[in-house]
Amino acid sequence: MGDKADSSTSSSKTTPSLHPFYTITNIQNKVRILDGTKVTYSSWVKLFRLNAHGYKVLDHIGGTLPLPEDDPNYGTWMEIDAIVLQWIYATVSDDYLVRILDTESTTLDAWGRLKKIFFEK
Repeated sequence: MGDKADSSTSSSKTTPSLHPFYTITNIQNKVRILDGTKVTYSSWVKLFRLNAHGYKVLDHIGGTLPLPEDDPNYGTWMEIDAIVLQWIYATVSDDYLVRILDTESTTLDAWGRLKKIFFEK
């Protein structure tokens, strides 16, 4: 009996937990498309931030800079950042997408470019 309890305990320790953001299959089911008319920037930001907080990726839009490349968690950070960046790209209209799309962008970069569109007219 003792062996059975020990083996289940040890197997749960070796199973890595899945980051909550991996459970999103379609961000558009959670955050409506920012078009500037039906969905305003302020409404979109509130919805996006709510989901970012709930899926534990708020730091990617909240001003936290990416980890240094020599940090052991750098690869995971960049992977999560790429997915959150895809969330932004997937939830803005084509008109805004072409204005913020950049191949070397981080989530924070795109977030800032989008904010600039609405606050520096």
